[in-house]
Amino acid sequence: RTSPPPREKGDDRLPPPGSVLTRAYKGGMVQVKVLPHGFEYAGDVYASLSAVAKALTGSHCNGFLFFQLNKGDRA
Repeated sequence: RTSPPPREKGDDRLPPPGSVLTRAYKGGMVQVKVLPHGFEYAGDVYASLSAVAKALTGSHCNGFLFFQLNKGDRA
């Protein structure tokens, strides 16, 4: 894989780099590490959460919804 482009600044739905997003999926736990310029899952780096969700599900879905990072849910 090539390096993903830098993530847009200012998206307050995302936790800071170094955080790990965890979600139950198909009987297992999915863990995705937030990087300064992307997301790491299973040893691969993805440019977006949607790309991670597509790798998991096989079809396009909104990464913020898949990882339950809806804007109104954060304190």
